[in-house]
Amino acid sequence: MQENLIESAYVLYRKLKSFLASILYYLCRLLPISRYKIVLSSFEGRQGYACNPKYIAEELARRNKERPECERYELVWLVNRMDKEFPPFIRKVKNTVWNRAFHLSTAAVWVDTHRKPLETRKRKGQFYINTWHGAIGFKPVGALRGSKLPKIAYLVSKHDSELIDVFLSNSEWCSELYYKAFFYEGQVLKTGSPRCDAINRRSQLRELIRRRYHLPLDANILLYAPTFRGGYQKTGVDAKQQDSSLDMEQLLQNLKEKFGGDWYIFVRFHPLLASKKHQYNHTDPKIIDVTAWDDAYELLAASDAFISDYSSLAFDALAMSVPVFIYAEDMREYSEERGELLWHKEELPFPVAMNNDELHRFIQRFDIVRYKLKIEQFADKVGLLEDGQASSRVADLIDAHTGGRL
Repeated sequence: MQENLIESAYVLYRKLKSFLASILYYLCRLLPISRYKIVLSSFEGRQGYACNPKYIAEELARRNKERPECERYELVWLVNRMDKEFPPFIRKVKNTVWNRAFHLSTAAVWVDTHRKPLETRKRKGQFYINTWHGAIGFKPVGALRGSKLPKIAYLVSKHDSELIDVFLSNSEWCSELYYKAFFYEGQVLKTGSPRCDAINRRSQLRELIRRRYHLPLDANILLYAPTFRGGYQKTGVDAKQQDSSLDMEQLLQNLKEKFGGDWYIFVRFHPLLASKKHQYNHTDPKIIDVTAWDDAYELLAASDAFISDYSSLAFDALAMSVPVFIYAEDMREYSEERGELLWHKEELPFPVAMNNDELHRFIQRFDIVRYKLKIEQFADKVGLLEDGQASSRVADLIDAHTGGRL
């Protein structure tokens, strides 16, 4: 009863706050829409130059070189921390209520990985592409969470879905999911995930990442990226919730025994923890915290193996043919808190370990030929499209919109 009252009070507060902020959008309608202005954002401004919008921006910047100066795209990125690094062709803007209202109101196109805030208002002729940040995943989202979905999350999701013109998908599985989960009735296009276009630069990224972290160029990297737990939309972020019993030292030994060579573990926590400056402290120099690296897909493309619990990165690793191992020690508890997972263990093309001993056995038994066969079968099953051309398809979509009359 008390929780319901608290939630109702919070929803009322958010509605009032959003109504007041929405006034700014209506005031900004006095200003013209700039035909070639594109506003991008990743993870509600918490993340820097990363995820799908990054790769779309890079393709648009490449095309700018071939366009007349008067028709070149102006790329504006809303970001919370102004110390984040962006290339010179991006105009970095502090993600404040006023800046959002001004830049979103005067842009021809919006590109985002997440939901727009509740106060957001769209004008006639504007084009909103939601790239979503999850694609194929483990966790139930939106309506699939049932009674576990907070009311404010429902309101934000429904409001945002009414603004979206196109949802991007990388598979038939995702296309169906979006309609079921996101209170969405618009167009879904299967373009692939622009972020997975990082596979086109895999050899360059392998060298770049190793040099940046002062590793031997022939070093092997396992990327460990656990998903976020708790705190979102209801409570504060507690880094301690992210602790895992994964035995890193044993894992390093297992990898060396099975595959040979020199192995390092990169630990990358969720962007919500990056914003809290959570650090993974470890004395072993072969276990490195890379949470500060904004683009997880560059790290993934540079890696030789991947471990997570319920992060959708596992399926992006699959698309890049990176060996995946799932370490899900709290699967039952996580399902009870979040909602039933979208996949049963038996349906997945990669092994699911519940403890360190199981993980050790799966690594020792790993067969690359069998693994590749399994991921090919899984890709066929879900209708996966990840061919390294997603960014180009999305840029074509933006070209088509800006070429028309606003």
